[in-house]
Amino acid sequence: MPAGARFVTRRLLRGVLTMWFAVTVTFFLLRLLPGDPALAVADPTMTDELRAELLRDYGLDRPLAVQYWEYLTQLLHGNLGVSFRQNQPVLDILLERLPWTLLLAGSALVVTVALGIPLGVVAATRAKGTLDRLIQVGGITGQSLFIPSIGVFLLYVFGVVFGILPIGGAMDDDVYGLAAYGSIALHLILPCLSLVLVQLGSYVLTLRSTLIDALGEDYCTLARAKGLPNRKVVWRHALRNALLPTTTLVGLQLGFLVGGAVLTESIYAYPGVGRAIFEAVGQLDFPVLQGAFLMLAFAVIVANLLTDLAYGLLDPRVRTS
Repeated sequence: MPAGARFVTRRLLRGVLTMWFAVTVTFFLLRLLPGDPALAVADPTMTDELRAELLRDYGLDRPLAVQYWEYLTQLLHGNLGVSFRQNQPVLDILLERLPWTLLLAGSALVVTVALGIPLGVVAATRAKGTLDRLIQVGGITGQSLFIPSIGVFLLYVFGVVFGILPIGGAMDDDVYGLAAYGSIALHLILPCLSLVLVQLGSYVLTLRSTLIDALGEDYCTLARAKGLPNRKVVWRHALRNALLPTTTLVGLQLGFLVGGAVLTESIYAYPGVGRAIFEAVGQLDFPVLQGAFLMLAFAVIVANLLTDLAYGLLDPRVRTS
């Protein structure tokens, strides 16, 4: 088998095993949480017979090992169960909310990369200068921020004090056409900005460090000796190698975006998967929690798989190592 095919096969198998591990941990961990899931299904005023029948319908009266096996079987058929509270298929609930989370996380990632690359290049090419120090201070400050804190601060400043941006939801009611897209964009600004401010620093500082190292390599020195302008040396030669570690960082940041989405969507009442998790925790709605966790875990695993494949394309040594 060619080295490239072995590389892809190994990554796919690793992804499958990771997903199975996530399914198993999620299933058993949720059942160790305090609180009786039966209380979310059965009315305390029910008779014992009705309560037992209801628990039997949801499979909550069976041994844990049996529930686990049946859950795996149903999962292979694309069935995530039925919500205890909403009495709807979990998959339908999550698919309705997933586009909002993808929009938020995708926008934050695009903005982070779009700002991070030029800021990292500026900091590296002006190392130890005033601008470089300012960018480093800003990056370190951003890394130390806590999403709820920055979220509440942005809500207060832009939503309450100045009143120029909406403070909750994903769009206004009764808007259509271009007005709907404009409303969605306005509601997206604060949640997206919260995520960008927290994760931009790590991306900029990592790119700055790797780009400084790349600019000191022999091939960059040779390019300068041939008379290439410094701008071409940076953008055509050094940046490509400097982007290898930051490519991996992008994949890791997707995991951060997933975790950050739960907090961000809760603060801004943004109707995504993270908000569904927040609501399901208070309601002990295990099927929704399981489905949301697995959907987010699947997104992170796929993102990391694509990152590995992209890294292999950028650096052929990875495929043959």
